[in-house]
Amino acid sequence: MRGVLKWLERIEFPNSKENEISVHNVCYAPDGSQLVVAAGDRLLIYDPNDGSLLNTLKAHKDTVNCVAYSRDGKRFASGASDKMVIVWSPQLEGLLKYSHGDSIQCMSFNPVSHHLASCSLSDFAFWSADQKAVQKYKISARVNGCSWTNDGQYLILGLANGTISIRNKLGEEKGRIDRPGGPNSNVFNVKCCPAQGPGSVDTIGVVDWSQTLSFHTLSGQMIGKERALGFDPLCLQYFPNGEFCLVGGCTGGLHFFTKEGIRLGTLGDSFDTWIWTVALHPNGQSYTIGCQDGTLACFNIASSTVHALYRERYAFRENMCDVIIQHLISGQKVRIKCRDLVQKIAIYRNRLAVQLPERVVLYELSSGEDQPMHYKVREKIQQKFDCSLLVVCGRHIVLCQEKRLQCLDFSGMLQREWIMDSFIRYIKVTGGPTGREGLMVGLKNGQVFRIFLNNSLPLLITTAVSAVRCLDINSKRSKIAVVDDVGRLVVRDIINDTILYQDTGVNSVTWNTHLDSMLCYTHTTGGLSVRVGNLPPRAPQNMHGVVVGLCGVTAFCLRGNIMHNTPLALGSTMWQFIEAGLFEEAYQVACLGVTTSDWEGLAQSALEALHINIARDAYVKVRNLPWLKLIGELRDQQQRSAVPKEVLLAENCAFAGKFKEAARLFLKCGQTSRALEMYTDLRMFDLAQEFIKDGTAQEKRELVRKRAEWAYSVKEPRAAAELLLSAGENQKAIDIVAEQGWADVLYDIGRRLSLSDREALESVAQNLKTLKALPLAAEIFKKLGDEAQVVQLHVEVRDWPEAFRLAESLPELLPTVHYQHGQWLAETDQFIEAHQAYLKAGRTKEANRLLKQLSNTAIVEERYLDASYFYWLLAKQYLDIYHAKEEHNPIDHHLTEYKNHLRIAKVYYAFSVIYSYMKEPFTTHSPVSLFNVSRFILNEVEHKGVPKGVSMFSVLFTLAKQAKFLQANKLCLLINKRLQSLKPPAGVQEQIDLNFLNSKACKSGFNDPEELLPLCYKCSNYSQHLNSNCCPTCRQDYIFSFVSFEILPLVQFHPEVDISDAEAERLLLAPAKHAEDADPFNEDVASALPLSLDRNGLRAIDPNHVLILKRQGKNVRNVYYRNILPDLQVTYCPHCLLLFYAEDFELQVLQKGYCPFCHTSSEKLLEDF
Repeated sequence: MRGVLKWLERIEFPNSKENEISVHNVCYAPDGSQLVVAAGDRLLIYDPNDGSLLNTLKAHKDTVNCVAYSRDGKRFASGASDKMVIVWSPQLEGLLKYSHGDSIQCMSFNPVSHHLASCSLSDFAFWSADQKAVQKYKISARVNGCSWTNDGQYLILGLANGTISIRNKLGEEKGRIDRPGGPNSNVFNVKCCPAQGPGSVDTIGVVDWSQTLSFHTLSGQMIGKERALGFDPLCLQYFPNGEFCLVGGCTGGLHFFTKEGIRLGTLGDSFDTWIWTVALHPNGQSYTIGCQDGTLACFNIASSTVHALYRERYAFRENMCDVIIQHLISGQKVRIKCRDLVQKIAIYRNRLAVQLPERVVLYELSSGEDQPMHYKVREKIQQKFDCSLLVVCGRHIVLCQEKRLQCLDFSGMLQREWIMDSFIRYIKVTGGPTGREGLMVGLKNGQVFRIFLNNSLPLLITTAVSAVRCLDINSKRSKIAVVDDVGRLVVRDIINDTILYQDTGVNSVTWNTHLDSMLCYTHTTGGLSVRVGNLPPRAPQNMHGVVVGLCGVTAFCLRGNIMHNTPLALGSTMWQFIEAGLFEEAYQVACLGVTTSDWEGLAQSALEALHINIARDAYVKVRNLPWLKLIGELRDQQQRSAVPKEVLLAENCAFAGKFKEAARLFLKCGQTSRALEMYTDLRMFDLAQEFIKDGTAQEKRELVRKRAEWAYSVKEPRAAAELLLSAGENQKAIDIVAEQGWADVLYDIGRRLSLSDREALESVAQNLKTLKALPLAAEIFKKLGDEAQVVQLHVEVRDWPEAFRLAESLPELLPTVHYQHGQWLAETDQFIEAHQAYLKAGRTKEANRLLKQLSNTAIVEERYLDASYFYWLLAKQYLDIYHAKEEHNPIDHHLTEYKNHLRIAKVYYAFSVIYSYMKEPFTTHSPVSLFNVSRFILNEVEHKGVPKGVSMFSVLFTLAKQAKFLQANKLCLLINKRLQSLKPPAGVQEQIDLNFLNSKACKSGFNDPEELLPLCYKCSNYSQHLNSNCCPTCRQDYIFSFVSFEILPLVQFHPEVDISDAEAERLLLAPAKHAEDADPFNEDVASALPLSLDRNGLRAIDPNHVLILKRQGKNVRNVYYRNILPDLQVTYCPHCLLLFYAEDFELQVLQKGYCPFCHTSSEKLLEDF
């Protein structure tokens, strides 16, 4: 970085008494439009661009010492030795003035609130536009410099006694920094470093007359170490970005430092006078200094680029002291802090050389997976070198100074030296074995030499017309490109020593590191040209800057101090080779990087030219699997046999969509079938029809079939079906129509088919059946003569009345229909109806299994009344089977099963009363009824086994409880004793034990009332309670009323064998034949067992006292009972034949609507009666 003089003026006032006018302070307006200069007792306003004087302000009476501009640009202020402070507007109008007690030394505007701080020899003051009064504060020493912190909260004062005082806006001292040396370290200026980002800490730069530069924090801690200046400083100024600072003083030069205090040198020209002040332009591109002798000079800041490039690694200087290594492809960067001025940089392979003022540091790339760009120090050459060019090799560094070229090893020892004939303008490492690398050297006289580090003799390669500007050699070192100062580009073949081509108006050239035949160069008028081989370059690509490297498809262009990656548009270059028929070269260019469409174009062009390998590789790049598959097939055809060129071209044209061209090529080589196959695959059936207009019937039929398949695939099923029917593919047409659900079209197809197409007709019928078009399906089945299928149609749609009507004419189908009806009823939870349907179908096993499942479920769910009903149905089923037999055997299996199931049904029926009594809090049954029911169950299961689910504990518990209530003490004791042997439910054992003890301690005696004992109305004898349900004397079964379970006053009799049931009924209705004939039941008939009556006996009985049970069935006799107590009316259910007291039965039927045992409805009972 250096200062270039922009303009200079020596300030003189003609009428002034002073011989020399000093410039004590300058400042810029924030927008850079004005430069305010304090010269003598005047304010001079300059244009900073050209140094023209805009205005002169004469408002002070003595020397103006300081000026300052506010950050918002709305005002500036001046302070002078006349103790006055004047605030000015940008239009140079005085806004106000105020005074101090002594000469004004310095001033500064707050960067946030725009307060003005002005400092004199003995005090300092704060002024603000929104305050009328000026706040003044005394201070113990002279204030030489002042500066606000970046947040505007604190004012930093530099005092002549060597102290730095930190004050808040109220003038209170919040911090103090004492410089070593006290008064001998007169602090002459202080500045706060501009903020560089959020969270940055305020840094105070201090210069004092102990000739040091130091940096401090607000807390007083020193940052880094003090830097010796070697002169008395007078001014300090930071760059706007805060990276650098300038220091001027009692020496004529302006010194340049980093923000850490590293000396970088001097800026601009040196003057033989003091530099009182320096001000930087707001954009940081220029600065102005004011001197003791009245010199006012403005300089532009010019920064030189220090950089180096090797392939895709670019190293450049940043902030003067740092080296950045950037990978131009990946964008990854790494920073090396050198903490000194970086003068030269060189990079080669894994080596990096950095020249500092007093040494050269050599770095080595030591990359790992976690740090791919890590450089570590390998060697340090502690020598100061004066050179214009620097390059680094594997084991050496090469220094260039004018005509001299020196090779040094990494320890700094000189290994070899070359003296050239002219000044060296360009040097480049071309590679080679380590320690024997080659260099290409371009001289000012136009000569280009090749030098090897292990050889003292340089080799002349070529000579340019004028001085060499730049040069490059390709990766194979067979071609060299040289650009001279007049912009002429010459490319030569080194081996043959021939010029390959030339160009003019070029300022830079480079070869591609990935393709040795490609180079690119930039024009002096702008633009980038790419040239490959001997083909001329296309129109230049827009680009600004100079190209310095080319890696693959990316050109590295330097624009100013910034390196840019410029992607090359290589598509046009690739097409140049394609047009020239050079497919290998086109593929090499494409590999560097072209668009997908360019790859597709290369592949297609190569395939059309039958460069199959190039086409395959190109399609692999874009992963075009269909074309790769085609290429593979073409290669297989070539390998199997000699395939005509036209066939391969036709296949390519067909795949590329050029169908007419493909057909023409197929016809040309006599393969019309391939053309036909192509057209049918492409659904171009009209064109295919033209091809086979003279073909065979089979070919035409095949074409129609394919056309139908296409019509179906494009959602045209009706057309597909018509085509298939015309081709004779009836089944496929039927399948398509059925898939669409077109019942009417299916029916139409069925009508058109003849009976010889029986299989197709059956398919039509079945599909109509699937579509629920039953009438149409029935028509087709009738056409086929399959009446069974018609019936099955109605069965499947659950149209049972119609199914039974049709099945009546087909007796062989009727059982099947009943069976399917039963299955449907069972699926819809109509189990009783399903049972009847199974019986009608003759499926006795299924009926039995259904009832058994129902009964088991009912028992598990504790629905004992339903279980009784299901067992009754089972019993009735067995009885019907028995009655249907021709011969009735008293020991028949079905009769035995009937009796067993009827007994179980009665037990469940009775137990439902006990279960309801045990589970529910209230009961409608009387104690006598509960007593009778529990006694009935106990006697019924005593020797015949307890049915599943019947709780004997509940039965005994109920019987014991009711016996106790009815004073049957003996029975109560007996039952309680039996309860002791059973395991009761939880929480009941204590009650059972108490009941047992109470029954044993009964005071009224252990007798049972006679009215509770079972009475046999046949033999008129009483029996014990637990003596089965028959009379122990006459062995006559007790006849119970199946509501209250009382013993009915009935005695069974039967007519003599020769008297039929009809005659017996007639005789019962007839009067007595003889007056002396008396009712036989008025006598003691207990000894006449079994009781059989002749005709006279039957006529003697009052018919109102006889109950006849008419049993259904063939050859089954009625059952006759004589009511011993006619006042007690007894009736029976005509279906289950169980007997009831008439009043109880009528009440149950009225309440429930059916027989309590067999569930026969009241309407049917009324019909039967």
